Amino acid sequence: MRGESAHRGLKHVLDSSGPARHHVCRRGRLVRFSIILAFLVLACGGAQAQPVSSSQITSDVVRVIDGDTIRIRHERPDVRLVGFNAPETRRANCPWERELGDKATRRLRDLVRSSQLDFKFVACACPPGTEGTPSCNYGRRCGTLKANGQDVGQILIRENLAVSFVCGQTSCPPTPKPWCN
Repeated sequence: MRGESAHRGLKHVLDSSGPARHHVCRRGRLVRFSIILAFLVLACGGAQAQPVSSSQITSDVVRVIDGDTIRIRHERPDVRLVGFNAPETRRANCPWERELGDKATRRLRDLVRSSQLDFKFVACACPPGTEGTPSCNYGRRCGTLKANGQDVGQILIRENLAVSFVCGQTSCPPTPKPWCN
């Protein structure tokens, strides 16, 4: 019954106005839809497109991926925090590394939730032309994160949840992974 009524309504529009009226009506809906869609894209996309520089950020824009990787404003690529290496959680080489990696991740989440945060993108220590590719930090960008003025890496190192890992300008030494020895 409902479909029949809608069909009769469409038939009435066509009968009373002819095919041109139907075409204009459809075009008007398409224009309204396009305007609404454009507004939504600008409203949503504009909030995410803002660049992050060295500045204070809030915990609601930081997602902790693991002990040394975060995501800013739900945007990819993820950000590898520099100056330290935390144990792996997904690709751990032994149960102890996974357990320690989970602890480091929880601690970083706690720091993000409870602290005043400062974040800064920095250049990755990769050969020229490779930043942003899988051969440089698995495609991640690089950055530093401070919680209440202290580098989160230094906090995790002090708490034995990470180790120091300092790279040169365009290369890094072998990644320290002392957890399974």
